[in-house]
Amino acid sequence: MFKNSLLLIAFFLSSTFLFGQVQKDTVALSTIILKGSPIKQSLQNAAASVAVITSVDINKTDGITLLPILNKIPGVTMQQGALNTNRITIRGIGARSQYGTNKLKAYFDGIPLTSGEGETTIEDIDLASIEKIEIIKGPNATSFGSGLGGVIQLFSRETPALEKFGKSTVTYGSFGLLQQRLSAGYSDSKTNLYASYNDLATDGFRNNSSYKRKSFNLHGKQKISSNGNLSFLGTFTRLKAFIPSSINETDLKNNPEKAASTWAAAKGFESYDKFMLGVGYDHQFSKKWSLQTSVFSNFKKAYEPRPFDILEDKTSTLGFRSSANYNTQLFALPFELSFGTELLTENYEFSLFKNLYQSQPGNGSIQGDAFSAINQNRNYNNYFLQMELWLTAKLHLEAGLAFNKTKYSLEDVFDKNSVAQETPFTFGSIWSPRMGLSYKVGNGKNIFIAVSKGFSVPAVSETLTPEGQINNDLKPEIGVNYEVGFKGNWLENKLYTEVAFYSTQITNLLVARRTAEDQYVGINAGSSSHSGIEFLLNYKLLSDKLFQITPYISGAVNNFKFNKFVDNDVDYSGNQLTGVPENQFNFGLDLSTTYGFNVNTSFRTMSKIPLNDSNTKYSEGYCLLDVNTSYAFAILKFLKLELNAGINNALNTKYAANILPNAVGFGSAAPRYFYPGNPINYYGGFSVVYLF
Repeated sequence: MFKNSLLLIAFFLSSTFLFGQVQKDTVALSTIILKGSPIKQSLQNAAASVAVITSVDINKTDGITLLPILNKIPGVTMQQGALNTNRITIRGIGARSQYGTNKLKAYFDGIPLTSGEGETTIEDIDLASIEKIEIIKGPNATSFGSGLGGVIQLFSRETPALEKFGKSTVTYGSFGLLQQRLSAGYSDSKTNLYASYNDLATDGFRNNSSYKRKSFNLHGKQKISSNGNLSFLGTFTRLKAFIPSSINETDLKNNPEKAASTWAAAKGFESYDKFMLGVGYDHQFSKKWSLQTSVFSNFKKAYEPRPFDILEDKTSTLGFRSSANYNTQLFALPFELSFGTELLTENYEFSLFKNLYQSQPGNGSIQGDAFSAINQNRNYNNYFLQMELWLTAKLHLEAGLAFNKTKYSLEDVFDKNSVAQETPFTFGSIWSPRMGLSYKVGNGKNIFIAVSKGFSVPAVSETLTPEGQINNDLKPEIGVNYEVGFKGNWLENKLYTEVAFYSTQITNLLVARRTAEDQYVGINAGSSSHSGIEFLLNYKLLSDKLFQITPYISGAVNNFKFNKFVDNDVDYSGNQLTGVPENQFNFGLDLSTTYGFNVNTSFRTMSKIPLNDSNTKYSEGYCLLDVNTSYAFAILKFLKLELNAGINNALNTKYAANILPNAVGFGSAAPRYFYPGNPINYYGGFSVVYLF
């Protein structure tokens, strides 16, 4: 299946290539500048697979979740059990994470969204505050440290030049969905400010799945001199989300709205307050030298009653990132060098309490005595060097090298008689080199090839033993990636295509071994192979003064497998990787008019997913159809109205939106592998924009 699919897609794309050569291709690929790299370069010239998502793409959805947006990106899979239960994988990396997203890095305006523990949460960011998203796939971003899967960078929305506005948005939807949003912006020749407040609530499709989130975002830029710019970002999030957890196969088919019995009885939920602050300064010293520096801080206080215990925890983070750029001529060739560092220190404190919910049925979780309290300190030091050299007018060389040092320390503050690991434990020095070449084969057409090495350090949760100590025997995952690709325009810029072939080989594979119900420890269990082909095609079928119709297709055909994996004397070598689909395709049609009316359709297919390492159980593949419509018009010169409505899962497909890998049934209970997806659901709303 894999080989046949590769041959078919390769034949199609090569045919497109030959056909395009016959045509007069007069318009080059649009120059999209990538903001996230220390060296600013165009998407066309980047010797890597980089996906760019704009606010226009975000507006084609309900504006609630990133799931339909990210799943359009070839090689990216986002599974969602609830608004607060997500797993994002890139090229199959991070698929065996139990409950969240790890093995990749995420940033918002350069501030890490990934915790020191390795967990990434991006769903707290209000989509209306995002102007652009850049996704670097695989270990191709040497300047960002740990994260084999890649890097997701979010950039805040700015107020249009010389504009002042206020905006109010209300969205209603199925299952009690209500989103209220207020935003405002100000811009002049020196200052740019944007602020937004979002109040999101839903009852949820399932029992014990209500969700409430309030968030505030403020960011701005200030020109303080002819060569210097100051920027700042502040966010606050307050969340309370009940957790229905996973269910078994029988309930998935017959009673998908059901919550897991223990979580329903305990009325389990997670809640937290989260702050994120950052200040940055950019200075252009000369035509050759520039400096970008930022300092940032995160704070989170959380409370999470679960059937097996109640967790109270606090996280505080302080970080620093700086890079210097130097532009010059090297042997009469254009050359740019960037070097810098990212430093992060994080303190994590948690306490565990007994949950006495069974003693008073119907009252939910009841906090009992504490039985554990741990203080952890985490330190990450990443130093990087990147360069770009134009060997010819068409041939572009990229090279990079990063050095990383990670330290953990742990203190048991509950049991004073325990042997504390206050002496920092380090995984040693890790070097991450990368090299890539990009060649312009025609106007607006580039081919590229790249080789890189990356790593993922074990999260603290993976390093902890059942006794609460750090497992000093764990090693970081190491991955070597090989990639070749093409991106370009055809037919006078009407047709855009991308295709990439990749192979990532991972050693010291980190997997989770179950030690008790809902409890796991990390082990190095061997190696895995991640290879495949990713492709994208957009075509302007019709474009005139009144209408523009753009069909698109994207997808990924992959081969994810365990090269070597032995756990508890059971050999899983050669089996398909657990928790991620091998094939994923997207089809869609976008219609836009000059009258302000737009229709966007998205049809997504997902292949079956292995539920366990032995490959004896699979989830069923599924197809989803989403439809979004919008209409924008001016009431007065200074007053605009925007209407939108849509249907998600229009075919009312019954499917598992997320899965729990290697679930085990306890006693006579069947394994709870599945998080049901929402059935057909509707939404609609309006926005009023006032221009001052």
